Amino acid sequence: MKALVLGSDDRLALATTEVPTPGPGEVLIRVRYAGLQWGDVLAAGGHFPLPRPFVPGFEAAGNVVAVGEGVDAARIGRPVTALTASGAFAEFVTAPAVLAFPAEDLDLRTAAAFGWATPTAYDLINNVTRVRAGDRVLIHAALGGVGSLAAQFARAAGAARVVGVGGGPEQAASAPDFGYDQLIPRTDFPGALADEQFDVILDPVGGPARLAHLDRLAPHGRLALYGNMATFEPVRLDANDLLMNGTSVLAYNSNLLSRTHPERLAASATEALRLLADRQVHIDISAAYELADVPTAIRRLAAGGTRGKAVVRIG
Repeated sequence: MKALVLGSDDRLALATTEVPTPGPGEVLIRVRYAGLQWGDVLAAGGHFPLPRPFVPGFEAAGNVVAVGEGVDAARIGRPVTALTASGAFAEFVTAPAVLAFPAEDLDLRTAAAFGWATPTAYDLINNVTRVRAGDRVLIHAALGGVGSLAAQFARAAGAARVVGVGGGPEQAASAPDFGYDQLIPRTDFPGALADEQFDVILDPVGGPARLAHLDRLAPHGRLALYGNMATFEPVRLDANDLLMNGTSVLAYNSNLLSRTHPERLAASATEALRLLADRQVHIDISAAYELADVPTAIRRLAAGGTRGKAVVRIG
């Protein structure tokens, strides 16, 4: 099969590899589209301990063509959107059956864009910070894959005010499309917020922004951490300050959840798929690439300023 391989020289190149065989509890998918996400930037940068060479790509949409032991053969032929440990940038990929979700109600391009971002956004709003009616919500990386969906889920949960941080002034006009009341360019953060406080803040950034977010938490506010886009340098928090203000710092790792409690991630993905199929939320697909163009796509994503989700046409 044709695949994009990341070699020990840190270069991505098209190659011919063997079609994988589904193991117990797995399905084999003929990939039509793959999703692009921040994990692809981390993998290309050597931040994931995956042996080289390997086929990257963590989001796939296509049709099941074979199943492993313990998986219902009736799934063969059905369209799915799948979360994978790697391998989605190829014509075939295996995925855990529990994380390969029926996609009959979606076109496969949208199904690939669903990826990890949609259940992550759903979990952050509904299961981690538990946004309630009347809450004020601040979302960093506001127009990215997670942020653009988290704002919509926050609105669905009854948030009274949703503010985003990200992009530049030219992107402010798109804020209402995702449920934002206001979009602040990241160069104006945190000054543009003045003294405004929030009940919930989503932080995939880290570094100095993390401390700035703590200063913007209202009493009993919740700060959710789910990435380190700016820096991997640790930020030290004062537990006594949290206690005095009744504030909470919560961490979320969807990759870890997929390995420890995949059924929980699957439940969130299923509910998010329902909301997507019912058009209560939408995915912003901003770009589509061919497999050979993935290195360029990853560089653009790493440079920042991209909006929504990008997908890769496989076949």
